[in-house]
Amino acid sequence: MAKATKPIPPPAPDAPLPERPPAQVSVVPLAYRIARKEIGVKETAGSEDNPRVLEYHRSTRLPESAVQDETAWCSSFVNWCMKQAGQARTMSASALSWLRWGVALDEPVLGCVVVFSRHVAGAPDGVHGHVGFYVGTKGDDIIVLGGNQHNEVCEKPYPKKRLLAYRGAA
Repeated sequence: MAKATKPIPPPAPDAPLPERPPAQVSVVPLAYRIARKEIGVKETAGSEDNPRVLEYHRSTRLPESAVQDETAWCSSFVNWCMKQAGQARTMSASALSWLRWGVALDEPVLGCVVVFSRHVAGAPDGVHGHVGFYVGTKGDDIIVLGGNQHNEVCEKPYPKKRLLAYRGAA
C-alpha cells in the first residue's frame, strides 16, 4: 500500500529564487543536437577538402591559409555547433581554449563540453588537446561526440585519465 504524502506548498510570491548549483547550468543541448546531425561528415582523401570541414574552421579565427580539412578541426567543429545554436564560443581552433569557456562542472551532463589532453611527440610543449560533447561513460572511458575523431564526426571513447574538464554554458 502506498504511503500518503503531504503536498508541498508553493513558495511565497516574493521568495527569492534558489541559486542553481553548477551541475544544473545550461549545457547547450541545441548545440549537441546539431552536432548529432553532423555524424558521418569526414575529411576528403587526397588534395581536395570537404567544404563542410572548411565551414567548421571558418567559425574560428583560424587564418584562411590554414583552412583545410587536414588541419586539426575538433575545436572548429564545437565552435561551429555553438554558432549554429546561437551560443557563446571560443572562436579558437585550439581545443584547450574550451578550458576557459563557460563554467566548470563537477559532474558531466549529456551534451556538455568535455576537454582532454592529447600528448603529441615532437610538439613544443608535448601537450595539445581534444574537445567534443559528452555522450556518456563506459568503464574507464568517456564517450565523446566530436569532430576530427578518426578524421570524421563520430562518437569515440577517450580514457578518463586524459580528462581535463567538463564545461557548461554560463
